[in-house]
Amino acid sequence: MASPGTAAVRFLAGSKKAPQGILQLRLHVKPGARGNREGIQAVTDDVIELCVAAQAKDGEANQAVIEVLSEALDIPKSKLVLAQGARSRDKTVVVQDIKGDGTTYANTILELLHKASSEAS
Repeated sequence: MASPGTAAVRFLAGSKKAPQGILQLRLHVKPGARGNREGIQAVTDDVIELCVAAQAKDGEANQAVIEVLSEALDIPKSKLVLAQGARSRDKTVVVQDIKGDGTTYANTILELLHKASSEAS
């Protein structure tokens, strides 16, 4: 199992912009998947593999990525921000407004991702 210090899920301590810290999620997205394959497919040390039914046009796949993550992690969509990769399959999504201990929160997110990926299999 990956730890919160790996590339797939990484906690970054607070700064002036985000005093509570942020959590980075590195994704590899496969757009245009069948609806029954939509969701988190695998979580490795390096990346979270995710399929979405939406096509990669007009930001539809990016919006679908946020929706899938929001549902899998039980986090409001407003706390998830696509930070990098708007026009790429490799994306970085940031979870904002982390409350409490960031490392513990990262572990919780990692567990939820693993649970979602095992349900998708």
